[in-house]
Amino acid sequence: MLIQTANVKLNLEPGIPDGKKDILLFIHGFTGSALEWQHIFPLINPAYDCVAVDLVGHGLSDSPESSLYYSASSITSQLYNLIKQLPAKKVILAGYSMGGRAALSFAVKHPSLIKALILESASPGIKDVEERNARINNDERLVEFILTKGSNEFVNHWMNIELFSSQKKLPKDILEQQFRAKLKNNKMGLSNSLIGFGTGTMPQLYDVLEKLNFPALLVTGKLDIKFTQINSKIVFDFKNAAHTVIADAGHNAHLEKPDIFSAELNKFLNSLD
Repeated sequence: MLIQTANVKLNLEPGIPDGKKDILLFIHGFTGSALEWQHIFPLINPAYDCVAVDLVGHGLSDSPESSLYYSASSITSQLYNLIKQLPAKKVILAGYSMGGRAALSFAVKHPSLIKALILESASPGIKDVEERNARINNDERLVEFILTKGSNEFVNHWMNIELFSSQKKLPKDILEQQFRAKLKNNKMGLSNSLIGFGTGTMPQLYDVLEKLNFPALLVTGKLDIKFTQINSKIVFDFKNAAHTVIADAGHNAHLEKPDIFSAELNKFLNSLD
């Protein structure tokens, strides 16, 4: 269902829960959508209501022409407006990759609305200035690719980058399903997401992790060496966090190893008060 926030409509799947259970809100990664979590919902402890949001520029949510709607502050504001319409004082927020950065950005700004945080293959941004600028330049090249070549060619390119190489072991029908799902996003939304909320563009959050008091679970795939290294370090910056590494999985553990991923989430959920 489409929910009006301060400046855009965001799609929430399957809709607003009745408020009888704690709410677990999932946020997808770049080129994804709320639908990428549908196979995870049935595997989660039924004591929780699972919902997933399409970020601005993705899925059925609005894709404004201005990149201002895609900044970290705008996305945080949009999520705030959405979460305040849910029948819960606090939510458990789970984000994957770009969605993890969005979840963390929100949690830093509105910690009183977070019961717990789950970050899959996410980072707090980039601290080093030269690294940030290099990432921004790389994202600008990707934006040009999207706008000149179109969504079809870009999605094909994106699914074949090194970060997702471990997914080549997945059955062909799952990969085709992923490709078709990603094609439903439009090039305006994808390009603006890179411009407004790329890893180099977002404010880095390393310095504020120690202020977060709620429980946090960091999940990475063992084959994703870069993000496993990042998370093995930042886990110590949180006051109350654990880092679990899923064997034989890459960047997208919830796609590659859904049963193990869900089991780790359930273990974490069971540990909450």
